[in-house]
Amino acid sequence: MDTTPLQMLTVATAPYLDQRPGTGGLRKRVCLFQTRPHYLHNFIQSIFSSIDLRERQGSTMVLGGDGRFFNKTAIEVIVQMAAANGVGRVIIGHHGILSTPALSCVIRKYKAIGGINLTASHNLGGLEGYFGIKFNVANGGPAKEAITNKIFQISRTIEEFAICPGLRVDLTTVGKQSFDLENKFKPFKVEIIDSVESYANLLRNVFDFAALKELLFEENQIKIRVDAMDGVAGPYVKRILCEELGCPANSVINCTPLEDFGGRPPNPTYAADLVEDMRSGLWDFGAAFDGDGDRNMILGKNGFFVSPSDSVAVIAGNIFCIPYFQQTGVRGFARSMPTSAALDRVAKATKIELYETPTGWKFFDNLMDAGCLSLCGEESFGTGSDHVREKDGLWAVLAWLSILAARRQSVEDIVRDHWIKYGRNYYTRYDYENVDIDIACEMMEDLEILITDKSFVKQRFAVEDKIFQVEKADNFEYTDPVDSTISRNQGLRIIFSDGSRIIYRLSGTSSEGATVRIYIDSYEQHDVFQDTQVMLSPLATIAVKISQLHIRTKRTGPSVIT
Repeated sequence: MDTTPLQMLTVATAPYLDQRPGTGGLRKRVCLFQTRPHYLHNFIQSIFSSIDLRERQGSTMVLGGDGRFFNKTAIEVIVQMAAANGVGRVIIGHHGILSTPALSCVIRKYKAIGGINLTASHNLGGLEGYFGIKFNVANGGPAKEAITNKIFQISRTIEEFAICPGLRVDLTTVGKQSFDLENKFKPFKVEIIDSVESYANLLRNVFDFAALKELLFEENQIKIRVDAMDGVAGPYVKRILCEELGCPANSVINCTPLEDFGGRPPNPTYAADLVEDMRSGLWDFGAAFDGDGDRNMILGKNGFFVSPSDSVAVIAGNIFCIPYFQQTGVRGFARSMPTSAALDRVAKATKIELYETPTGWKFFDNLMDAGCLSLCGEESFGTGSDHVREKDGLWAVLAWLSILAARRQSVEDIVRDHWIKYGRNYYTRYDYENVDIDIACEMMEDLEILITDKSFVKQRFAVEDKIFQVEKADNFEYTDPVDSTISRNQGLRIIFSDGSRIIYRLSGTSSEGATVRIYIDSYEQHDVFQDTQVMLSPLATIAVKISQLHIRTKRTGPSVIT
């Protein structure tokens, strides 16, 4: 057996100017990583170089991904570069698999200085799809903008990277591996861990698994249908829902992570088979996840859809059905600015602090680390709590099952009871995708000039038999109550006197081109449960009229969330 220490090399490279990480990290077509020399190496070196050498030396880092195409290739390179950059230990999920919430959990458990998450979330996988790299910091959450900006600036001037090309890691066997490197006093270590166990153990301490097992396995059990979308959530769903909580095997589908996610985008929006299954009336509760397991969609019997905005509000209204909050109490609620104000109604009624933040989980994380926040959500299928520092799809499912176990009502009855108690926010989002960036920016600039003019406030818009009067209009600005950092230009808001809102944003996670999103939110205080599109039609008409999107571009798909 060859015991010669492994050689470390410094390799010359040239920078790329397109490696700015968005809110979800760096997401690009797979072909870019395959065909551009050192494209992966440059970005990974930029991550390592953004960490002070004294912190990096001998440190622990976590590594894993959603199993998409190029995942294992990237892991081998990243481990080789970690060794050459002074990292002492890399913890990797079995077969390179770690869901986003599990990666956050593992970073926190092992007190790592951070983790590299290989995911492009809900974007298409496979050879023709997307690959992504996201850096999570020591609290388990996404890196803040100051760090991602530093990474980007390094990537623009990079001249070389360090690598140990002879290092080979076995991802198939759980256990510890040790490697001797030249000029190193201590061996470099890799630990392959069970991808599910640390995360599952955390959830055992959050939820009452005995009560959930009674709901799902004992007499008068409810029937559930969960679609893992051929993404990373599959092994977690099978281990926790089937093996631990006793769900029949046919309760879960598409649970083997595939490199191309079965040829469809791993996005709950595309869970058409699940929706049809639920419409059959055979299942009482349904759920779907995205590629990396952080987003969720909740359905009731006969296909009753729970919007993400309503989902977090219902969990908040029933939060003490979850044992974790009985022990910790509730420190605060938060939602992203574009998310409907349904959560605000619960916060007001329960006298719990409500925070309205820009889009991006890092804003929630700051509040959690300061002990200000317990439950939060975003309209794009994201829900979570302070048990980790990422949105968490399976946590949301177990939260809903905990409510069902406590209340013994159907999903639809629980939601309708919530509407009766708090009123209903009719809500939808329209996406205009792959818009020319110049056109999109011009539209947003013109729109900001229009709505921030003093004459715009108090304007009245009449559509059909309804009149909407503008009470406030601005470009949303957020001052973090923890560190006083200011985030500007977070979205254009028009707020009407009845509490209705129209919001315009340029998406920060589009893979190519620009995505313009329009959010419409209308509150009804009384028991008026009509069709969502009918209720929102007047506001939608006003939104398009104001933005003039109908003459600038065209909507490429239906509204994705209602």
